[in-house]
Amino acid sequence: MFRNHPRSLMYIFLTEMWERIGFYTLMAILVLYMDQVLGWSDSSKGNWYGLFLGLCYLFPLIGGWLGDRVLGRLRTVRIGAVLMALGYTGLALSSISQTVTFKLGLLLIAIGTGIFKVNMSVLVGNIYQDRPQLKDAGFNIFYMGVNVGAMLAPLIATLNNAVFHSYHLSFWVSAFGLILALIIFHSGKRYLEPADDLISKKKGQNNPEDIQTSHPDEKEDKENFRERIIALSILFSIVILFWLAFYQNGFALTLFAARSTVILSWLRPETYQFFEPFFILVLTPLLLMVFSRLRGIGKEPSTPRKIFFGMIFMTGAMLIMVVACLRGGNQDVNIVSPLWLISTYFVVTIAEILISPMGLSFVSKVAPARIRGLMMGGWYLAISLGSYGSGLLGKLYSRFPHHQFFLILAGLLSLAAILVQLSMKKLEKYAR
Repeated sequence: MFRNHPRSLMYIFLTEMWERIGFYTLMAILVLYMDQVLGWSDSSKGNWYGLFLGLCYLFPLIGGWLGDRVLGRLRTVRIGAVLMALGYTGLALSSISQTVTFKLGLLLIAIGTGIFKVNMSVLVGNIYQDRPQLKDAGFNIFYMGVNVGAMLAPLIATLNNAVFHSYHLSFWVSAFGLILALIIFHSGKRYLEPADDLISKKKGQNNPEDIQTSHPDEKEDKENFRERIIALSILFSIVILFWLAFYQNGFALTLFAARSTVILSWLRPETYQFFEPFFILVLTPLLLMVFSRLRGIGKEPSTPRKIFFGMIFMTGAMLIMVVACLRGGNQDVNIVSPLWLISTYFVVTIAEILISPMGLSFVSKVAPARIRGLMMGGWYLAISLGSYGSGLLGKLYSRFPHHQFFLILAGLLSLAAILVQLSMKKLEKYAR
């Protein structure tokens, strides 16, 4: 899988995998913990779920600036990992009578996640300066690392809950995952340093893309800079709608699993989040093979066109949930077959592969080199707005028939697909 790719990708892959084990163990049980241990209402759960995710993807703006101008990529990643480890420790010490450490823990995790993930994404883009044709594939492999962690996490949470009946043990596992991530990241330091812009500048090395962006015609250079920012801003605005629907996996889909789906001894509500990363690991190599063959004959879809197809698939996933609700899910009784949720996660997975890593690749290709970290933060800001909106919208899940809830999401995703298609010419201009 790593053949022909920089060796540094393996260290990024493993670091990201362990960090995601921590994060997605939390995501598998966050709503359930607030519901069953803290006893909060759906409205309170929605507020905190949306706020937490929103902050996770808001802090990349600060993280991008720190990585670009102040601390460098590697140092910022390490600080983010330490903050997350402390945050999970705070959750592990929380209880119904001690919610301060829970709230403080979520804040530390949000800050740490934000400044960690944006710089990891920029590092992936930077290691492909001498082989740009492999950048999309590199981001897909990086995304597999994300989803190896995301696949293992709900299994860990399920085991802890089924055998030890402890959400707190899962929080401790998350903290341990961050410690391992730090160790792996530090062991790959000598391979990763060339991808850290600040370290390269201190050593007197020039970034090839910095040279390419300096144009003798200053006016033309400024126009090119501005046009790239406009193209990125268009995409950022549209993908908010995708994340609004996607992050229902930890809210509306989790509540549907707990309240409407048949519960089996081996298939609990927190277990369903295993399927999406599992499908990513199965489908990503297949899609990479398809795109490689299309690239060989000059017919590989552009990155924006892959994102368009992703919006179509995500619309289909929400329509599957509409049917599931009409076939019994609206009753909030555990009678619906698990196959409805599993089928939904399968289609969501295809959409995610086509949008999330492709969005990161698009930013890496289009963003001007001197503000690449900031622009990567802009991508995560779009995720922030969408994820925060997912919590706000999720509060409506129980206020009217569930099929109407998912129908609204399908309508918003259809609008997003139309907007991508209308903007295709401008998006494709710099996506090569």
